[in-house]
Formats: sequence, structure tokens, C-alpha cells
Amino acid sequence: MNSSSISQNQKSVKKITWLGLFVNLLLTVFKLIVGLIGQSQAVVADAFHSLSDMATDIAVLFGVRYWEAPADQDHPYGHHRIQTLITLSIGLALVVIALGIGYNALVTLREKHLSQPGWIALSGPLLSIILKEFIYRRTVRIGLATKSPAVMANAWHHRSDGLSSIPALIAVMLSALNPAWGYFDHIGAAAVSIFILKISWDIIKPELQELTEHAASQREIEQISRIMENMDDIRSYHKIRTRKMGSAILLDLHIQVDSHMTVLQGHEISKKVKNELIENGPNIIDVVVHLEPDDNMIS
Repeated sequence: MNSSSISQNQKSVKKITWLGLFVNLLLTVFKLIVGLIGQSQAVVADAFHSLSDMATDIAVLFGVRYWEAPADQDHPYGHHRIQTLITLSIGLALVVIALGIGYNALVTLREKHLSQPGWIALSGPLLSIILKEFIYRRTVRIGLATKSPAVMANAWHHRSDGLSSIPALIAVMLSALNPAWGYFDHIGAAAVSIFILKISWDIIKPELQELTEHAASQREIEQISRIMENMDDIRSYHKIRTRKMGSAILLDLHIQVDSHMTVLQGHEISKKVKNELIENGPNIIDVVVHLEPDDNMIS
């Protein structure tokens, strides 16, 4: 990836993350105010959830300048693993939030509500659902464009915040109609916590696979194979090995060529293979090509 692409990716990620940070700050203040005025514990708790979301925005803003940095002497393959650490931290933050929501829902299931929430409290979670879905969609678009799992994880964090506002919205609505229906808040919160845990695992799993040197997906391997099959001057290829580094792929493979070629000709073919895979492959950042003579051509 050239320096202009890196700079553009950084700008895109920073822009959408700053927007998310502003939305989280706005929602924190707004939900806290209407929660206190409307005497709704659920909305006040939801306000602190939005406050906690700001931590992951700050983590992405801090991390993007490092994981997009070009390779150097200490990190010859780049700094993509920083993105892995940021993504893992977001996934683990979601786990903590989900467990906290689920635990609070269960331990307060039989709790009696001393006051009936006011209708004004509805505006807090309602605004949160609308804004968080908007920022989720914008962040996903940037995450896909920059191929950043950390940005995608932060997008799901935004959506989890919107989902966690649904029980608060239902709780205020039902409790405002009939205080005896307050227990619906806890049941809904427990259901949302399970959903957030599922999202957390979907975020954490690929990062754990990367840290254990997991190979690229079968779809990505097939894409590499299609490129190789269309290459000229290659008799065959084998031993395709891949490993993930952040959203990128490191690849090495063996190719067999005419045994009567000169070293220079073989070198040119290897360079052509490398360039073709990096330009048209599935986000490949480095290729090691092992050149072998075609056994059938050796007399």
C-alpha cells in the first residue's frame, strides 16, 4: 500500500471515529439529563453505557496512526498487529458490557420500582437507537473500504449500544403505562446481552485465529489459485501458505518453470507473480516466491 493510500485510510478512519465520539458524547449528556428528569434508572444506566463507548473510539483514534504506518527496520512486515490488539480490546469491551447488562438484569429482576418513569425519558433511548444505527452504517462503510477489522468492530460496538437502548425504551414505555410491567425491562436487557455476546465472539474469534498463525480463508485461497492459473510461463504451482496480519495476508508459494530458463528470466517471472498477487489478490501485502525447475523438463 502506497503512502497516499495509507494517508487517505487514516483520514477516513479518523473522520468517522471522531463523528462516533461526538455522537457518544451527545447521547451521554442527553440520556443523563432526560433520565434524571424522567426518573428512569434504565435510561441513566444507558447514558453510562454510551460514556463507556467513547473508550473504544479513543482506542481506534490512537491506534490508526500506528497500524497504518509503513514498515520499518523494527517491523519489516508493517504494524498490522496493532490493529489486531485494538480489535481484541473492542471485542473484550463488548463482553464486559454484555455481562454487565445481563448480570444487572438478572439480579434486579424482582426489584420493585419506587417511582414511575416519565414519558420524557423515552426520548433518550429513542434518539440513541436512531443515531447509533446511522453511525453504525457509516462506520461499516468505512471499515469495508479500508479493510479494517478494528473499524468494523467499532461499528458493531455502535450497534450494540443502539440495541442496548431497546430494553430501556421498552422499560420506560411499559413502566409509564403500568408500573407493574417494569420486569419487562430486565427480560429484554438479558436478551440483548446474549446478542452482544454473540457479536463479541464474532469479533474476537478471527483475531485469536490470527494470533495463532491461522491461514487465510478458503475463499481467499481460491482467489489466489485463480490468479495463479491465469499466469503465463508457469508450469505449475504448489505449497501455498498464508497467514493473516491484521486485515492483510502474508503469502509464500512454490512455482515451477522451464528448467532451461536463465536466472534472470526466472527472476522476472517471480517478480511478475508477486506483483500480480499484490495488485489483484485478497489484500496481500507480501509474497515470497520459491522458484523450482519443472521436473518433467529435466533430461
